[in-house]
Amino acid sequence: MTEIWALAALWLGLALAATLISIWLRVATALSEIVVGTIAQLVIGALIGTAALGADQGWIRFLSGTGAIVLTFLAGAELDPKVFRRKWKEATAVGLVSFFAPFFVCAAAARWVLGWDPAASWLAGIAMSTTSVAVVYAVMIEFGFNTTDYGKTVLASCFITDLGTVVALGLIFAPFTLKTVLFVGALALACVALPWITPRFFKRYGGRPSEMEAKFLLLCLFGMGALAAWADSEAVLPAYLIGMVLAGTVGKDHVLVRRLRTLCFGLLTPFYFIRAGSFVSVPALIAAPGAFILMLVVKVLTKIAGVYPVTQAFRSPRKEGMYTTLLMSTGLTFGTISALFGLSHEIVDQAQYSALVAAVIASAVVPTLIANAWFMPRHLLNVEEVDTTKSAAVPGVAKRG
Repeated sequence: MTEIWALAALWLGLALAATLISIWLRVATALSEIVVGTIAQLVIGALIGTAALGADQGWIRFLSGTGAIVLTFLAGAELDPKVFRRKWKEATAVGLVSFFAPFFVCAAAARWVLGWDPAASWLAGIAMSTTSVAVVYAVMIEFGFNTTDYGKTVLASCFITDLGTVVALGLIFAPFTLKTVLFVGALALACVALPWITPRFFKRYGGRPSEMEAKFLLLCLFGMGALAAWADSEAVLPAYLIGMVLAGTVGKDHVLVRRLRTLCFGLLTPFYFIRAGSFVSVPALIAAPGAFILMLVVKVLTKIAGVYPVTQAFRSPRKEGMYTTLLMSTGLTFGTISALFGLSHEIVDQAQYSALVAAVIASAVVPTLIANAWFMPRHLLNVEEVDTTKSAAVPGVAKRG
């Protein structure tokens, strides 16, 4: 156990350092954790060995995977059904163009510029098409946009984009078997039953120190995650859908959401983001940077060329439109999942995988840094603060949680 405790202390020390860096540099914590993971793997690997960070140990993979699942669930739970019904056209249009533009162009660039075979090129298009719900949601929480209609619309657009990624990966590569049918059927049943069962279960057994609500939700997420893995899908997909259908129950319980955020951001997501950063091989990228740079540039440019005109078509202010565009340019969860799927199924080789993962992770860092530095719509936060202050000053009006 000595090695486990020492490794846990190392990872939480890295998480603490990343948090301090994010405060000093005024960037999102998720981004600093990714960068810290990359630097830690580079430095520790050079001094001790690449296995010293322990990124592939089972318990670290479990905490990392749990962090991705819970974070994705919370992102889904933050979706306001009323906002989505009111702005579904905008969210759907932004989400679809955010998927299709980089999907086709990145696949073409991999095929005709890099000379990859057709299967590897299509996988590159899928990996580059993603928008990171994990990064976007972490940024929304960090700066308070999650409580605004704007933030909820962006999160809805992320869902549409990543749904396209999952469907494309399944249609092009994943085998459609009886397991797939059973998984889809079970997921549909869960999405219908949980909105009815959950509020009644919480009303009868909730509100106790034993945290029955959290245990119930984790049971659902782990159960559907296991079924997704059995069907050759990914656990984050049912987590997002379950979060969406429970937005009217869990999303409105601010106390429960705060407790889940404490568990998620305090313990789980540092393992996810630091581990994601540790996958970047800096020496390999320096030796052969062409594919990495091409995929990153093409992804960001196609996202901008596709998403920004759509935001203007829906009369979004230029600053908000550019901020939305840059956030939709991020990638992490489904991008790395797609790349790893390609490597494990021998669709891409190790060099192609490294280029894709590095481009995906860089797309989580570079667009978000630019967005937060020059395009953040701070006026939305000021409006929110004014509304909150007024609510607190008026008797009988509760302050927003």
